[in-house]
Amino acid sequence: MRDFICPNCGQHLAFENSVCLSCKSKLGFSLEAMAFLVIAEGAESEHGGAVDASEYQLCANLHAAECNWLVKVAPVRQLCVSCALTRTRPNDADKTAMAAFAVAEMAKRRLIVELVDLKLPIVGRDEDPDFGLAFDLLSSENEKVFTGHENGVITLDLAEGDDVHREQLRVAMSEPYRTLLGHFRHEIGHYYYYRLVGAAPAYQERAQELFGDAEADYQAALDRHYSEGAPPGWERDYVSSYATMHPAEDWAETFAHYLHIRDTLDTAAAFSFAPAAATFERRNLGPSGFDSIIEMWLPLSWALNMVNRSMGHDDLYPFVLPTKVLEKMRFIHTVIDEVTSDPAKLAAASGSG
Repeated sequence: MRDFICPNCGQHLAFENSVCLSCKSKLGFSLEAMAFLVIAEGAESEHGGAVDASEYQLCANLHAAECNWLVKVAPVRQLCVSCALTRTRPNDADKTAMAAFAVAEMAKRRLIVELVDLKLPIVGRDEDPDFGLAFDLLSSENEKVFTGHENGVITLDLAEGDDVHREQLRVAMSEPYRTLLGHFRHEIGHYYYYRLVGAAPAYQERAQELFGDAEADYQAALDRHYSEGAPPGWERDYVSSYATMHPAEDWAETFAHYLHIRDTLDTAAAFSFAPAAATFERRNLGPSGFDSIIEMWLPLSWALNMVNRSMGHDDLYPFVLPTKVLEKMRFIHTVIDEVTSDPAKLAAASGSG
């Protein structure tokens, strides 16, 4: 994530800011400009920068989701790119669930920015009614909700936004890491298997070599995983114990870690404690691109873990990346690189080829 700056006074901003704490300017995030713009009542501003801020107003979910993103001025206020992807949310009267909903939407906005930075296609339900991307953000307080993915629809239990609940699950399931953003990155991995690999025979063949048969019986694999656990020595071949459950989960877990690494490197570069080459703006292309990413990541993650320990916290990145996992991650990097660099492949992945 970039180091954002108030265009009015130069104050550093967090991604979640809607007001500059220094000059008190009202702000909105422009996905188009990948920057904050100063806005005013009536969406007029003298400090629009490269994008004319007078053409924008804040998302219709400003209050419901605490969304600080900008949309084009219209007679009826519209939802931003991120909020428009949410298909189902709690009732406004459910204050507890709506508070959790706002936290989840904040994590989702971070996800969407990274996908845009990686130039990955985001095809919504409006374009592809059968397999387009959509989010159902639901509360399990009064009904059963299972976090997961099916045919482009990502369901998230909003209880995951509660720190105590999420930590209890993390410990109960022996997970080293569990966050809302992590859930989103994992589930979006399933979506991109369909978009990037599903329609490409050459990629499917290599994916099966690395991850296994994605069409294997999922329920049988699920039952086996929760009755027997991960196989002995799983650490040599998988990034997490959950990745051992099924080839589709191995792909999604590895995809999520690729996103963890890329975004953390980008943030570190923005604040000058990683090389400038780590930013999304400098694409790591070709066969050596992934090697460069890992060469930057390994010392950075070690240093960040040591900083966390100095503050009495658990490791920031409590994972080991063995050779087999790096081989899988390299494949994901190659697929993203090739698809997003080739207009024909990108069109096919977007469903317009």
